[in-house]
Amino acid sequence: MLIRVGFEMVYQCPAPTPMILALNIHYSRASDLVRPDHLVTIPAVPVTAYRDLFGNWCSRIVAPQGRFVISTDAVVQDSGLTDVIATYAEEVPVEQLPESTLVYLLGSRYCETDLLSDVAWQQFGNGPRGWARVQAICDFVHQRIRFNYAHARRTRTAWEAFNEGQGVCRDYAHLAIALCRCMNIPARYCTGYLGDMGTEPPYGPMDFAAWFEVWLGDRWYAFDARNNTPRIGRVLLARGRDACDVALASTFGPNTLESFKVWTDEVMSA
Repeated sequence: MLIRVGFEMVYQCPAPTPMILALNIHYSRASDLVRPDHLVTIPAVPVTAYRDLFGNWCSRIVAPQGRFVISTDAVVQDSGLTDVIATYAEEVPVEQLPESTLVYLLGSRYCETDLLSDVAWQQFGNGPRGWARVQAICDFVHQRIRFNYAHARRTRTAWEAFNEGQGVCRDYAHLAIALCRCMNIPARYCTGYLGDMGTEPPYGPMDFAAWFEVWLGDRWYAFDARNNTPRIGRVLLARGRDACDVALASTFGPNTLESFKVWTDEVMSA
């Protein structure tokens, strides 16, 4: 299947403002791009690109004073299959984990493993292991947090989401990640596009989505505590320890985000 993905952000900057953007599709999906996701700015400004410590594509720009628009519009080839389900996947003892996964066992800015460790072991210490344990964590988080855009707060942590019982997709991901790490399961934060393909209406406004991946057996698997069901058409932008590592736009100066649009739609041809 073909999926058209893109966004438009409109900023108002009182002065020239440096920005770091993590808005390009992840390199792991590069071969699936039917129409590239080139960043377009109005007015046009120089864009330089680099790979960050997590392998994400990032762009550096300086937004000029006044109205500034950033957008992209791409087409991605997708298998049309739902997220992989591997109920046989087992946990790996910490001493046998690949070194590249170890950082995803540690606490981070939005995932306070020290505060949630007792909760995690009380809830999941005597239950099933492996895939079933991660699914139990997703079930718990899905029931614990009530989704509402009106309750969005960019500073909310996993511990706060657990106690407040409300939030948006990033809060579901942060709490599930923290609980997995407490159980010695490497977990990392993902952000990207996720459309409504394969789901029943009514559909809400489109936005970037957050989910997470865990290391079981010999690979990473995607889980989604907010939707808590396998989905079609995830298009990854970036991965990191938590949302702090994969901020879509980091701005270094006063600015106002005047408009924000995201689209993710199945199309018949490019």
